[in-house]
Amino acid sequence: MKVLILNGSPRVGGNTSIAVEEMRKVFEAEGVDAEIIQIGNKAVRGCMACGGCSKTGKCVFDDGVNEAARIFEECDGLVVASPVYYASANATLIAFLDRLFYSSRFDKSMKVGASVVVARRGGLSATFDELNKYFTISGMPVASSYYWNSVHGREKGDALRDEEGLQCMRYLAKNMTFLMKSIELGKEQFGIPEREPRVYTHFVR
Repeated sequence: MKVLILNGSPRVGGNTSIAVEEMRKVFEAEGVDAEIIQIGNKAVRGCMACGGCSKTGKCVFDDGVNEAARIFEECDGLVVASPVYYASANATLIAFLDRLFYSSRFDKSMKVGASVVVARRGGLSATFDELNKYFTISGMPVASSYYWNSVHGREKGDALRDEEGLQCMRYLAKNMTFLMKSIELGKEQFGIPEREPRVYTHFVR
């Protein structure tokens, strides 16, 4: 099994890295391959609604989004982690996720998603909700821990002192692994839920 971890922090080795590294230790111990891609320090532009991806199946801007899409397609789960800026995720990460989810045409349903947020103090729950919406619009089951998936820390390395937050990361990785393995077994025994043709209702005529 494999998990893709997107680190939305511009700080290499910062508190967001500490949080996802805690998860990676558990994944590896559980026999799950985990690949981390640092997004927050990249120059990523937002979607411009050109519609090019509908023709080619990939984004017209080849800045890492398309490569991440190829990895994501092969994965059983996706972790998206971000520091909190003004009660929101890093704008670079959001631009990346908008294009990743919109331009990639493979079926994401039954891939397990988990969001991780890191902040000095506040804005965690708003950012947590923001990131989870990418999963819930894509038919992806969302993994949880025993508390919201958050870690606290301001200065680089502070997250190492948030023992509860790091424990929450370990529980999250264990729960996510259990979900991915359970879904794989369910697919073998029951298949995936039957799909209906998509219906689109537009409210402006």
